[in-house]
Amino acid sequence: MEARRVGIFGGSFDPVHNAHVALARLALAHLALDRVVWIPAGQPWQKARRLAPAEHRLAMVRAAVADEPRFEVDDCEIRRAGPSYTLDTVKELRERWPGVQEWFLILGQDQYAALSTWHGWRELLQCVTLAVAGREGCEPAQPEALRSVPHRLHTLPLPPLPVSSTLVRQRRAAGLDIVALVPPAVASYIDCHRLYLTE
Repeated sequence: MEARRVGIFGGSFDPVHNAHVALARLALAHLALDRVVWIPAGQPWQKARRLAPAEHRLAMVRAAVADEPRFEVDDCEIRRAGPSYTLDTVKELRERWPGVQEWFLILGQDQYAALSTWHGWRELLQCVTLAVAGREGCEPAQPEALRSVPHRLHTLPLPPLPVSSTLVRQRRAAGLDIVALVPPAVASYIDCHRLYLTE
């Protein structure tokens, strides 16, 4: 991969929605990234609920990002056995692409707040620069556990977007329209495969 600055954007993406795409596009522009690698989680160890099958979540992400050549979808966590740990993913990507000079881990505010609960989080902070979506243009609040741990942080000024995967699933289960919440190709995929008809 010919790239020097690469963003890693992981998540369950159940389903991927417009705010995900907006955050990834913002990261591309704001951080002058050469590429953003989207990584749908295989077995998110902190998720209690049952996810849509991995092949569907992967296909939806591919559909959502198909029109941006600097977006790449990687299925390494889906292929990897066991829980999906971000640290393992970062190590795998760094081995695969040794020419990358800086890796950015793209996060939402909630993920940043809970980072100290992640597997190997201290080591993870040494491997990546965090790129955190600030709510309503504000700097993300630094979690107490991270204050004594040196780490690199960029704020992504993401405007408020009233959409979440939970909202998409709820509206779909209630028989309501989701076209305004997800990319058109994702809405078509969800409809075609009859996903999220129950929540």
